[in-house]
Amino acid sequence: MRLINRKPSRATAFFLGMAPFVAAIVAYAVASHYRRLDNPADKLLPSLPDMAAAFSRMAFTPDRRSGDLLLWMDTFDSLERLAAGMGVAVVLALSLGILIGFIPHARSSLAPFIATFSLIPPITILPILFIIFGLGELSKIMLIVVGTAPVMIRSVAQSVMEIPRELIIKAETLGASVWQMMVRVVLPQILPKLITAIRLGLVPAWIFLISAEAIASTSGLGYRIFLVRRYLAMDVILPYVVWITLLAFILDRLLLMTSRRAFPWHHLQGESL
Repeated sequence: MRLINRKPSRATAFFLGMAPFVAAIVAYAVASHYRRLDNPADKLLPSLPDMAAAFSRMAFTPDRRSGDLLLWMDTFDSLERLAAGMGVAVVLALSLGILIGFIPHARSSLAPFIATFSLIPPITILPILFIIFGLGELSKIMLIVVGTAPVMIRSVAQSVMEIPRELIIKAETLGASVWQMMVRVVLPQILPKLITAIRLGLVPAWIFLISAEAIASTSGLGYRIFLVRRYLAMDVILPYVVWITLLAFILDRLLLMTSRRAFPWHHLQGESL
């Protein structure tokens, strides 16, 4: 049997998936060990026990000044901003995406503007957002919206345009109105693709969130990373990076699980990454 036709078992797939992570951890541990042999006080590659101790301190030891558990406070603040920004982006993507994809006049009017706006690097307009909305929460949320909504709108609109024309014709034949077709034909077809758009949108959303928190914030995961970098506290920075990656992974898997359970018909054709 050719290699492309051989599929690993669940156990084999699990071990194959874990192998790169184990290899990366071992490689880091070896590099840190040999670097610290020359300089035990080296801060660039802290040992795994040092990073675990720092993570434990941030997570379970109250801050001397504020009394807060910094890791959980930063996590809550960042996730709150991320949820608010992505929530607005999803509403815009769903409403404008269906409108552009289903109504030709709306497509002619809005599609060129959305396509052009989506090409603007969002990080370049961050100073403008700070000027307009101030240095508070709204500017950070708006950066996530500006950075994710246009691309998600285009993705949803394209999904609407790919709906088989036969379904629309049948709905028209049965006397359905435009609103009824949007709600009962278009919406069920694009919801799983909307979840996919959200999963892809979370990647730049995290980037914009961390960037905004690093520039103007007093809490959040990005703020903490850029606060301790002046002290070369890699034992804090690296665990925070791993923690952000873990949060992003969990959110992505939850969205995929939701899509598989709510729309199993969408995943019948093959595996989803």
